[in-house]
Amino acid sequence: MADNKHTKYQQNLIQSYYQNLDAIMLQKLQELVTELYLALNTPKEDRLWERVQKAMIKLKIPAPIMEHIIRRRNVEILARNVQEWYKQANKK
Repeated sequence: MADNKHTKYQQNLIQSYYQNLDAIMLQKLQELVTELYLALNTPKEDRLWERVQKAMIKLKIPAPIMEHIIRRRNVEILARNVQEWYKQANKK
């Protein structure tokens, strides 16, 4: 049976990923905002909103805010919130 232990290099990569997960998810949300603007009123839009929701869950966005954004499905609301979250993250 194969040994499932990671090398020191792999452990560092994994640790770095989780330390930067918030920044990665914020960047992903920024990219999704762009994709949503381009995909308005297309079948792809539903899949993009699902990805937005998953990214917000990983960012631990409070449920009421997340539900409001998903319920409204307004790209401008999402964009304003992402911009605010990005500013907050850079203050840390």
